[in-house]
Amino acid sequence: MKHLFALLVLFVACAQEKPQIQLVEKKTFQELMTQEVQLIDVRTPSEYEGGYIGTARNINYNATDFAEQVSKLDRDKPVLVYCAVGGRSARAAKVFESLGFKTIYDLKGGYNAW
Repeated sequence: MKHLFALLVLFVACAQEKPQIQLVEKKTFQELMTQEVQLIDVRTPSEYEGGYIGTARNINYNATDFAEQVSKLDRDKPVLVYCAVGGRSARAAKVFESLGFKTIYDLKGGYNAW
C-alpha cells in the first residue's frame, strides 16, 4: 500500500510538470492578451503582412529554422499562438511543448475566426 501511494504521488507530480496546450475561443484569447504573454503568429510572412492580431510576432511555422527561433523565447512565459485556421498552430504548439514551454494557448479557428 505504501508503494502504491508513493507511485500515485510521483504520477501526480509528473503530471503537473507536463506542459499544457489549451485550445481557446476568441474571447478567452482576448482576455489572455491583457496579461504578460508571448503572442506568436505562425503564418507565412505574406499572410502576416495582410493583417495580424495585436502585437503578434511572426515566426513562420514553415521556415526551416522555426524550432530555432522558438527556442529563443521565454519558456516560462505563457505563449499564445495562432495561424490562419488552426492546423499550423496546433502543430506549432506541439513544437513549443517539445521545447519545454510551460503554458501554450492555441486560438481555435485561427486568424480567420478573429
